[in-house]
Amino acid sequence: MKKYQGISYKNVHITDGFWKNRQTINAEVTSHAVYNRFADSHRFEALDCSWKEGMNYTPHIFWDSDVAKWIEGAAYIIAKNHDTQLEQLCENAIDMIVENQTKEGYFNSYFLVMRQSERFKHRGYHELYCAGHLIEAACAYYEATGKDKFLRAMCKYADYIYDTFYVYQTASFTTCGHPEIELALVKLYDTVGDEKYLQLSKFFLDKHGNNTKDTYTNKYHAQDQLPLTEQHTAEGHCVRAMYLYSAMADIARHYDSDAYLEACRAIYDDAVNKKMYITGGIGSTKMGEAFATDYFLPNDVAYTETCAAISLTMFCKRMQLLSADSRFADTVERVIYNGFLSGVSLDGKSFFYENPLEIDPYFANVNTASEQKRHMPIMQRVELFSCSCCPPNVLRFIASIEELMYTYDEHTLFVHQFMNSEAAIQQSVIRQTTDYPADGSLKITVEGTDFAQIAVRIPGWCTGFTADKPYTLENGYAYFAAEGEINLNFDMKVQLYEANAAVQNNAGCVAVARGPVVYCLEEADNGKHLRSLGISSQAAFSLEENDGYKVPVLLTQGLRKKEQEGLYRVYSRECEQVTLRFIPYFAFANRGVSEMLVWTRVMD
Repeated sequence: MKKYQGISYKNVHITDGFWKNRQTINAEVTSHAVYNRFADSHRFEALDCSWKEGMNYTPHIFWDSDVAKWIEGAAYIIAKNHDTQLEQLCENAIDMIVENQTKEGYFNSYFLVMRQSERFKHRGYHELYCAGHLIEAACAYYEATGKDKFLRAMCKYADYIYDTFYVYQTASFTTCGHPEIELALVKLYDTVGDEKYLQLSKFFLDKHGNNTKDTYTNKYHAQDQLPLTEQHTAEGHCVRAMYLYSAMADIARHYDSDAYLEACRAIYDDAVNKKMYITGGIGSTKMGEAFATDYFLPNDVAYTETCAAISLTMFCKRMQLLSADSRFADTVERVIYNGFLSGVSLDGKSFFYENPLEIDPYFANVNTASEQKRHMPIMQRVELFSCSCCPPNVLRFIASIEELMYTYDEHTLFVHQFMNSEAAIQQSVIRQTTDYPADGSLKITVEGTDFAQIAVRIPGWCTGFTADKPYTLENGYAYFAAEGEINLNFDMKVQLYEANAAVQNNAGCVAVARGPVVYCLEEADNGKHLRSLGISSQAAFSLEENDGYKVPVLLTQGLRKKEQEGLYRVYSRECEQVTLRFIPYFAFANRGVSEMLVWTRVMD
């Protein structure tokens, strides 16, 4: 099995441009905004395990995971910025966790005060999920600071889980209802080198769909319908699924498992080719926060959870370590510039849980005679959710986004994502200079002789490119001799995309994209009734610079159906010409409640 190495975020420094701007906001604003809301809602206080009946808050089953993701994100920032304030806030939380950990190693701020005698008796209560995030946070904090108190505590917890689930099998279930522990154990193994953590991860994977203890009403929801090596479709709760598939890819790599690798490839193909929105969002239905039937991709009620987009990139990142195939990096790119980034406001303070592709506030409440309303995504980002998994996930993802950029083997360095940056890889230094995604120019400078060749991804959206050096093309990568300077230019013309005919919601419509960025119409620029607007299939676009977005706004001439009197009329082709203004999808809903539309009618 071919394998590649990844590069730690610590060895890559983003120096300028689009992602430098987002990382600065993430470090200076998002980290504190999320911390403050978690402090206000008692998530940190709960770690003290001093709750008593009658207090002004009640611990929740997944609060530990929220705090853990915040610590992990803060750790990535601390590693780069040496933020002593963030470090002290982390230390305060870590102290409470360590002080309240039981002598066996167990820690869960909900069960320790609410259900002390019910450890590992409720599969759906997120114990192992919380444990997994605590483990990931401990690894990240150790790697960032060199302090090992948290890591030692979580190794003790992992040892307890190993004994409970693997050695003595005394828990009331075998696999966690919400996967996460599986990939966390691999990370713990990679950090400390104890093979029993890797063994336990594989044990959990092997037992999915293959044991008698685990019972859920819907087996697909929990990935129990078949052994994982026999699964070939993306099913069930999207975040749970992609976290589990990420661990499958990890185990495929560590154990040279062709069975797990082939299952991962089949699942990827199914998810991306039949169940993914053009924005990279996955999970089209709120019911189960899940994958739905093939090609069921409604726009106005698209669930497309921010965490689901993140989890898709986590899976693809691992698949990059198993294959030199640009499809995985193409998917990552689609997600990070669209369906993930829309999950956080431009100022970094507020968040979307759901990321729809269409908003019409005038039809959000259509049943005025009933208190029972259909579910619709919210139309403005908020600072805190009752289930607030997405904000700290955004924090940790942006703070470590460098890890998506490169992989390598003994001969070749693969360049997957394009960001102004400098990377130290073994004895080589690689610099990228680019205004991507605002334009398609890219300069790569290589110093050192570790690699014989550099393989640069040619984006799947790119219909043409130029390079100043000879190259060969293979599986979406241009291979160059690894010496000196390489200059490429990707043709970044505006393109119109149509959906498969099976995606009925998008019939007769196109989505507008330039490079990796998908665009949308908003009422704030184009007036009400966006569905009355149309675009020519031969539309010509001009660019308008916008420093707030860091990518251009697109302008083109379009048509608007004329207003009519009465409810119906004889069909008329009568339209008026208007200027349409498309903004990047990731920036919608930053100017108040407004209609928004990704898929625009074609009017020729």
